Amino acid sequence: MKVVYDAEMDTLTITLRDAPVRESEEERSGVILDHAADGALVGLEILDASRRVPKPTAVEIEVLGKAAERRAAE
Repeated sequence: MKVVYDAEMDTLTITLRDAPVRESEEERSGVILDHAADGALVGLEILDASRRVPKPTAVEIEVLGKAAERRAAE
């Protein structure tokens, strides 16, 4: 997973997996979902991020439970 905040464009992009984007849809005003050819969610983009996200430059990760820890380590 990769998180990028572009201060110049004021966009927050969260890439969930490395796959080509086949289709993008604006789920809500200012939130764009990117899908791969198989329909799986590849990532999302938040427009005007500084108005929608309290701290677009801060990332907090929380891993819960042993199974989650194993998956996160993979």
